[in-house]
Amino acid sequence: MVDLAGGAGAEVRLPAAELEKFGAIDGAVEAADPVAGTDLALVLGGDGTILTALREFAGTGTPVFAINYGAIGFLATIEPWELDDGFGQALRGEFDVMELPGLMAATEAGDKLAVNDISLQRRQNGRVAELAYSVEGEQLGEVRCDGLVVATPAGSTGYNLANGGPVLAWGVEGFVVSFIAPHTLTARALVVAPGDALEVTNRSGNEEVDVSTDARQVCALAPEATMRIQFKQAASLLAQAPGASFYHRLRDKFGRLSH
Repeated sequence: MVDLAGGAGAEVRLPAAELEKFGAIDGAVEAADPVAGTDLALVLGGDGTILTALREFAGTGTPVFAINYGAIGFLATIEPWELDDGFGQALRGEFDVMELPGLMAATEAGDKLAVNDISLQRRQNGRVAELAYSVEGEQLGEVRCDGLVVATPAGSTGYNLANGGPVLAWGVEGFVVSFIAPHTLTARALVVAPGDALEVTNRSGNEEVDVSTDARQVCALAPEATMRIQFKQAASLLAQAPGASFYHRLRDKFGRLSH
């Protein structure tokens, strides 16, 4: 791949962590700052690795071109058996670029970006969480549950789907709120308009709840504390094969799992 890139006049730059993992690679150079000056981010991995790249290159104008080496690879551009042709397409710029929205969670350490989802969950071995939620200042409910998931359209096929929440097609503007093991028959998933802010309050007495973005724990929400979550348009750029559609991807990825 490095030789192909060199032949096309492209420079392959690797983060120091990757060089430490795999050793020196002829034709590739170490990038002290992988984000600066990068025209295309090429990722080999599963959805977790792809999400890391999408967050890292968020707001830079650099698209992420992903080759699936994970279990599902819902965000992947191509599959491993398409590597040679797909890499050539990437070098020639023969791909479509899709803007993916994100979610911003306001924490004490600053705003945290999620491309897929933000989850608030009870602590392991802790008591059931009690989470109150409101949209635009209107409290909509208070639910005893194991947690709550806020998902973008791209993330709606993940944890949200496992909760029984709706799948949002890519291109839908808005985000979905669903509950993890709610202890009530009346808790229902809610699709929130893109301009409306969601606030979640921890009513769990003296128990903190863990907060994760894209399955990475980022902080804890203290008892009676409130977290504000907002939709962010065009947070990152994902490369897609020309003519690819969300519905084909949905059928291909999840149809395969049912076999």
